[in-house]
Amino acid sequence: MKTAGTGLRGYWRRVSRLDAAALVCVVLGAVLLLAGRFVRPGGAAGFFKFVAVLAACYLLVRVLGWWRGRLLWSLRNRLVVAYLFIAVVPVLLLLMLAVLAGQILYSQLGAYLLYEDVEGRVALLADSAENVAAADAALPASIPDAVRERVLEGQVRVPGARELPGLKIDLHADPALLRRVGGAGAKSFAGIVQAGNHLRLVALRQAASERGTQVVELSVAVTPELLESVAPDLGPIQVTVAQRVEGAGARDAVRIGAAEYRAVGRIVTRRRALQGAGFAVDPDVEGFSKLDATYLENGEGVERGHPVFAFFTARPSQLNRRIFSSLGDLSRGKVMYFQIVAAAFLLLELGALITGIVLTRAITCTVADLYRATQHVQAGDLTHRVRIARRDQLGELGESFNQMTGSISSLIEEQRQKQRLENEISIAREVQAQLFPQKLPEVPGVELGAICRAARVVSGDYYDFIQLSPTHLLFAVADISGKGISAALLMASLQAALRSQVLVPGSERLSTAELVSRLNRHLVRNTADDRFATLFLAVYDSATHVLRYTNAGHLPPLCLANGAAQPLGAGGMVLGVLEEYEYEEGALAVAPGTLLIGYSDGLVEPENVYGEQFGMRRLEEAALRRQGAPAHDVAEALVSAADEWAGTPEQADDMTVVVARLG
Repeated sequence: MKTAGTGLRGYWRRVSRLDAAALVCVVLGAVLLLAGRFVRPGGAAGFFKFVAVLAACYLLVRVLGWWRGRLLWSLRNRLVVAYLFIAVVPVLLLLMLAVLAGQILYSQLGAYLLYEDVEGRVALLADSAENVAAADAALPASIPDAVRERVLEGQVRVPGARELPGLKIDLHADPALLRRVGGAGAKSFAGIVQAGNHLRLVALRQAASERGTQVVELSVAVTPELLESVAPDLGPIQVTVAQRVEGAGARDAVRIGAAEYRAVGRIVTRRRALQGAGFAVDPDVEGFSKLDATYLENGEGVERGHPVFAFFTARPSQLNRRIFSSLGDLSRGKVMYFQIVAAAFLLLELGALITGIVLTRAITCTVADLYRATQHVQAGDLTHRVRIARRDQLGELGESFNQMTGSISSLIEEQRQKQRLENEISIAREVQAQLFPQKLPEVPGVELGAICRAARVVSGDYYDFIQLSPTHLLFAVADISGKGISAALLMASLQAALRSQVLVPGSERLSTAELVSRLNRHLVRNTADDRFATLFLAVYDSATHVLRYTNAGHLPPLCLANGAAQPLGAGGMVLGVLEEYEYEEGALAVAPGTLLIGYSDGLVEPENVYGEQFGMRRLEEAALRRQGAPAHDVAEALVSAADEWAGTPEQADDMTVVVARLG
C-alpha cells in the first residue's frame, strides 16, 4: 500500500491545474450522460457534454504522454505498437472503407432503380398520349364524339392498374397548360408536375385532326398507392414535396443551388416494409433520389427543375438479387466464391498474426541478451559472450557482438595511437607555421601581404619574403606535388635549400636563373623521381625599380600596372625532373604603384556547381577591381572571390596568394 500510495502521490504532483479542470469536466459530462437517461437534457447540457468530450481527448493525450516512455521503452512493446499500426489499423481502415463504399454503392443503386422506375412510368404515359394523338388524327370527322372517345381511350397502353393507379385521361385538356409546362410552341410534354403540395405524373400531347386541334392529357397523382408499385426491390419510400421560399434565411429552409426550399408535404408508403435480412451481415441502406419537376406557381409563373426528393431504405441482399438477376441461380455461386475468398483472407491474417508473435519473441529475446551483454561491457567485463541460439541474422548479430567485445582492446590501442599521431601532426603544423615569414620585411616603397590556407592539416604550398640587402627583396611562391605530410616535408626541404643559398653576402647579385638551377639540382638529388615542385622566384631592387624573376613551371604571376595585367612566365620547367637544365631570367622595369600577385593553383582551380573553374581570367578581373587597395586586403579579396565561386566550405587544394605593391 505504501508503494501504491507513493505512486499515486507522484502522479498527482504531476497534475496541472488544466489537467484538474479537464478531469472535473469529464466527471460532469459523465453525470449529465447518466442523467439524460431519466431527464430530457436541454441545450446547456449538450454544450457541457461537448466540452466533456474535448476534455476527455485532452486527458487521453496527457496520459499517453505520461506513459509513452515506460510503454515504449521495451522493444517488445514497440514491435506490438508497430504491428498494430502496420497490420491491424490498415485492415480496420480498409474494412471501414469497404463498408462506406458498399453503403455508397447500394445507395446509388437504389436511387438509380427508383429514378428509372419513375421515369419509365412517365415514358409510358408519353407513349400512350402519342398513340391517342395518332389515332385521333386517323379517325374520320363524321364519327360520333362518344364513339371517338371510346376508341381513343382504348389506345392507352397501360400494362396494368398496379403500375398507374388512378390514371386520368382528358381528351379535351386545356391548351394553356401545355404552353405553360412545355413552353411556347410545344406540341408535347411528359414529366412531373407540382401544383402547391400536389404531385402528378403528366403527359400532354397536341392532336391535330379533321375536327381541329385538341390537347390530350394523361395524368397520375403521386399517391401512396402509386409508390407501393414503384421499385419493388426497395423498402419503404417517402417523397418530400418542397416549395420555394422567397427571401434568404427562412426558418426550416434548405438551400439547393441558388434558391431555398421548405418541405410542404410528404407522401409515404403505408403497406411497404423493409425486407428481412438475407444473411448475417445485411444492414439496411438509406438513400434518396432527386427528381426534377415543373412547378406551377400562382398565376402564370413556372419553375422548371423544381427539386423533388424521394427517400428510401433497402437491403443489400435484395439489391444483390437485382444485380445478379441476369445470372439466375448462378448468382449464389458468385456470393459463395466471395465468402470463400474472405475466409481464406481471414486465415491468412491469423497466420500472419501468429507468425508476427513468434518472430517478435525471437527478436526481443535476442535483443534482451544483447542488452544484458552491454551491461557487462559497461561494467568493464570484456570476456562476456552472447549465447548463439540460431544461425540466422540475429545469431550473426550476436556473433558480431562477441567479435566486437573481443576487439575492443585493440580498438582502444588504435585510438591511443591515432591520438598520438594527431598530436604529432599538430606539432608538424606548428613547425610548418614557423617556416613561413613571421614578420614581413620592411623595404622602402614595398608593401607586402600573403595568405596560405592548407587543404589539410599541413600545406604543400610555400611562400617566402627574404631581404637580401637594404634595397633588394626576394619573393618566392612554390607548389609542391601532392598534399599532406609528404608535401610539407618537401616544402621544408625547399625552404631550407633556398635560404641556405640566399642568406650569404652578395646573394643579391646572383641571377634568379642561377638560384633556381641550384634548387633544381638539390631536389633532383634528394627526392624521389615522382616528386617535383613548381617555383616562382623574383628579386626586386627598390633603388633601380627593376624586377628580375624566373618561373620554374609555376602559374604565371600577374604584374598589374595602369589597369592592365602582364603575366610573368619566363623561366623553364618544374624543379626536380632534370638535373642539368638551364633556366632563363626575365627582367621588368616596374612603374610606381605596380601590383605583383603570385598564387598557387588552389586559388584558380575551385569549381562551382556546374564544374566550371574560377580560372585566371576571373582572378585577373578580381585583382583589377581591388588594384588600389592595400596589399593584404587585395589578398583577402582574391581568396574570398574564389570561395564565393566554389560556394562550399570544403577546400580541395592548398590555397596561397602573395601580393606585393612595388613603388
